[in-house]
Amino acid sequence: MFKKILIANRGEIAVRIIRACRELGITPVAVYSDVDSKALHVKLSIEAYPLGGSKPSESYLNIDKIIDAAKKSNAEAIHPGYGFLAENPIFVRRCEDEGLTFIGPSSEPIRIMGNKTEARQKMVKAGVPVIPGTLEPLSGEKDLIENSEKIGFPLLLKASAGGGGKGLRLVKDQKELLSSFRMARSEAESSFGDSSVYMEKYIQEPHHIEVQILADSQGQVISLGERECSIQRRYQKIIEETPSPFLKPETREKMEQVAVEAARAVGYQNAGTVEFVVDGDQNFYFLEMNTRLQVEHPVTEMVTGIDIVKSQIEIASGKRCEFSQQDVVSRGASLECRIYAEDPYHGFMPSPGKIRKLRPPSGGLGIRYDNGTYEGYEVPVDYDPLLSKLITWGTNREEAIRRMQRALSEYQVYGIVTIIPFFKRILTHPDFFKGNYNTHFLEGLEKQMKELEPEEQNVALIAAGITSYRESRAFSLRSRGKKPVSNWKIQGRLKTISKNL
Repeated sequence: MFKKILIANRGEIAVRIIRACRELGITPVAVYSDVDSKALHVKLSIEAYPLGGSKPSESYLNIDKIIDAAKKSNAEAIHPGYGFLAENPIFVRRCEDEGLTFIGPSSEPIRIMGNKTEARQKMVKAGVPVIPGTLEPLSGEKDLIENSEKIGFPLLLKASAGGGGKGLRLVKDQKELLSSFRMARSEAESSFGDSSVYMEKYIQEPHHIEVQILADSQGQVISLGERECSIQRRYQKIIEETPSPFLKPETREKMEQVAVEAARAVGYQNAGTVEFVVDGDQNFYFLEMNTRLQVEHPVTEMVTGIDIVKSQIEIASGKRCEFSQQDVVSRGASLECRIYAEDPYHGFMPSPGKIRKLRPPSGGLGIRYDNGTYEGYEVPVDYDPLLSKLITWGTNREEAIRRMQRALSEYQVYGIVTIIPFFKRILTHPDFFKGNYNTHFLEGLEKQMKELEPEEQNVALIAAGITSYRESRAFSLRSRGKKPVSNWKIQGRLKTISKNL
């Protein structure tokens, strides 16, 4: 087992890995940029090394600085977390060349799965179902038109070298085809340095479902079950849950088997996630493989009792998984809400600034709080605005949702705006509560909000989080020596507006 691990990341995921290291008796080493010198992951580490700068390119994406910090600290391994360098085969090869263990897969599976067209080719050879489309990047506009006629509309144009919604365009008809192709190529070039684009048939009313796998160096590949990730905004997940309320048991079983075969097809080791798109008839197709730890891994941990981060470290050290597929048992249901410093009622604009007061939820069975902040912390503008993750567990889905509602009602952050009120609105929506949703759910919800008049939007916001709103406002006024607005005035305004709806 390793004695010292450098964590090449920041925020809540760095804190998560630090805690796993401590429980394994491993010394965690942090790195930090200039604006992160007072970050929680730095405070919790025994050793921390400055990277300088504030931009990711100057710090967390600077391979030379990361390797130098690992050598200075005498770390034996590097855990990349997710984002930044986690899926960069060049970084992995550099670690290999420098004699450092990369806690994740080797560079070749990352390279293959990072190229979406090559990954599709591999999956077809392995007998894994893929969405109808091109297996090679489109060579030009002639190739684009010919393949669109074969596949039909609507269709998707997707960047070959990346994901996360970058270089992706939904094309509804022939009129949009050429302009969408040019925009997709331009965005792919600016985001990934590779303008190649391929084409897929667009699946109507899709579900985004992924399967978590663990693969050790002895050839054992284990599925830890699936996660429903269809609550998305602009192709970015914000709520995840397990098990999926949509999948039939037989579909779930087949998807897990296919995910294991997909991992075997590329010689995969360590933790990874095979992602699928599923249509309304439960037909599923390979979407991509994330060759790293996922943001939403805690929901799987909550229902299986398996610590995925510890398993990653143990597998990277050469150990065989201590459990087999037969040992994996999923119990109950779990949800995760990603708590962002964003204003959901003003275009989800980032909300950097100082956290003046923080009261996270606590108490009771089945609540987990993966955090990267503290009271007095200054949320920077330079990075992803994810503050923390709130995860709940219940003996069934309804209990997990009710517990999340209770936890969100207790979660108070003052000084900045967060996405919490929007989560309250989602969790009380009858379609979500029934499990009747797909990847278009948030699009419809946002459309409803935009159609409301400003005063009606206030009603929706107050209905979702009136208590949090009042307390936050009162705290802000008191801090400035002013008298808070009385509750009866707020409630009277709510009643007046409600009568006009």
